[in-house]
Amino acid sequence: MELRQLRYFTVLAAELSFTRAAQKLHVSQPPLSLQIASLEAELGARLFRRTSRSVALSEEGQAFLPHAQAVLARLDEARSHVQRVASGLQGRVQVGLAGSHFLGPFPKFVQQFRLQRPALEVVLKEMTPAEHLQALCDGRLDLCLSRNPMTVPHGNAQISAALLWRDAVVVALPPGHRLAARRRLRLVELKDEDFVFLRVDSSSFARRMFDACVGAGFAPRIVQQVVEVPATLNLVAAGLGVALVPASLALLRADAVSISSLSLPHRQLNGDVYVLWRTEDVSQAVAEFRQQLQASAHALMAPQPV
Repeated sequence: MELRQLRYFTVLAAELSFTRAAQKLHVSQPPLSLQIASLEAELGARLFRRTSRSVALSEEGQAFLPHAQAVLARLDEARSHVQRVASGLQGRVQVGLAGSHFLGPFPKFVQQFRLQRPALEVVLKEMTPAEHLQALCDGRLDLCLSRNPMTVPHGNAQISAALLWRDAVVVALPPGHRLAARRRLRLVELKDEDFVFLRVDSSSFARRMFDACVGAGFAPRIVQQVVEVPATLNLVAAGLGVALVPASLALLRADAVSISSLSLPHRQLNGDVYVLWRTEDVSQAVAEFRQQLQASAHALMAPQPV
């Protein structure tokens, strides 16, 4: 049984005229008659009662009609679904991110994106930074947010990255700290301080901060290690040590910690946020999400008119 035969049958059942049905289908009458006869032979039943003057559905034809219509309706639904997925209007995007990214502009973007693309499902998966790249390469994620711009090949996967938001690194100090009144500090001035750090073994950002301290002539004396930046700031607020953190997150706790910027030699230290994706990924839904995310981020970074 062919889909063409079902289409011919439903049109003829609606028109009850071989002439009008053939015109609507843009075929001549002989092929239409042949396909209807072939369908009847396969079903073993006459679908139409024919006379020299009229065509009417038989009892068997009336029984078969809703089934044929249902098959064609499902076909149209499938075609429409595929087209929506192909155009990026429907699908699923899985995004990996650390807990700190929930405090930035990303959640607001997701909310606005879902309003524009309600049929496109966005799944946020909180992970430690060390898990992001592996999950992306394994195909368990479509995109991830990272403060690490490095994109090295991993197995058969090639990873690309694009900058989303600039985020300088600042020094967070406990209230009343001897350096709290200083608006700008040199990294070497922290050499005798206790540090609260993200876990160096699971955070490329923490590793970069550690290496920067070593480059400034000292190894930071780490007294506490945590998984997320908010926990780092809470421990700084409690007086357990100082920390190097992204400015956007430090400002969220400006009521509980003192914040000092780093002097110019350390401008290369940053917590800039990047989006990472598999270069060979051809999913239109993922591409649509990423392109809109980049456009939204660039709008936030654009200089504001005076």
